[in-house]
Amino acid sequence: GTRGRAPYEAVLTHGFVVDGDGRKMSKSSGNVVAPQKIIDQYGADILRLWVMASDYSEDLRMSDDILRHQTDAYRRLRNTLRYLLGNLADFDAAETLAADELPELERWVLHRLCEIDRDICQRCEDYDFHGIFTALHNFCTVELSAFYFDVRKDSLYCDAAESPRRRAARTVLDQVFECLTAWLAPFLSFTADEAWLLRHPGEDGSVHLHDFPTLPGDWQDDALAGKWAVLRNLRRVVTGALEIKRADKTIGSSLQAGVTIYAAKEFRQSCEGLDMPELFITSEAGFASGDAPEGAFSLEDVPGVSVVVTLAE
Repeated sequence: GTRGRAPYEAVLTHGFVVDGDGRKMSKSSGNVVAPQKIIDQYGADILRLWVMASDYSEDLRMSDDILRHQTDAYRRLRNTLRYLLGNLADFDAAETLAADELPELERWVLHRLCEIDRDICQRCEDYDFHGIFTALHNFCTVELSAFYFDVRKDSLYCDAAESPRRRAARTVLDQVFECLTAWLAPFLSFTADEAWLLRHPGEDGSVHLHDFPTLPGDWQDDALAGKWAVLRNLRRVVTGALEIKRADKTIGSSLQAGVTIYAAKEFRQSCEGLDMPELFITSEAGFASGDAPEGAFSLEDVPGVSVVVTLAE
């Protein structure tokens, strides 16, 4: 009234907190969930994760089942940090390789870090915390745990310490760790700081004293990203075929399998120069010409690919 403007820079409005059935919480109904009880039972970061993951444009539901779901999501994020910490044990900066010395798969991960960093920063500006949770959760569970970690685990566990492939993987894991702890710090405050201090023992400080990392612009590679989008779709079909053979006891480990792929030109070109058995975690893999035989495995959302799985010779 005296200055002709609102007395705040920005305001965020949100819905009511209701129980799991959408009913207003009240003592008389006995459906109130006290924040301190949640903290005592699950820890403060679970409560913070619930806030982060909730879509505050609608009413926010709270129940024991919802909290258990958040606990599962938290465990996936925490396990990603644990995997990174375990594989970065004794990592030294002298082991680092330059970005242009890295294999394609590692350069794809660096590209994804650039994309996620830009996405998260914009969502922070927009107060879109739910979107940040979705982006980080999918990155950890789908792109890292189910894909990159899976492909590279044999190298990390079995290659010689000085082998270029293992050094490349650890170079990228180091960057992933620094990015993830920074991005999670505003939301999973205690977990991010615990992980950061384990990675940097003896240093005075905290992850909360650092800004988000500034990532090199030359990590961005849209052409490489397009190629690996094709490869990941191809890998989804192969993985689906392997799961069926594992379920019917034809194979146990995927390393018992030989994979024959009938695919369109786009998929064949994307595999040029790559170690296909390493990508699929099989002992044999290759393309075949002609039409796929009857019974070959395919996915409707990945047209142009069929896969036959047999025992590897």
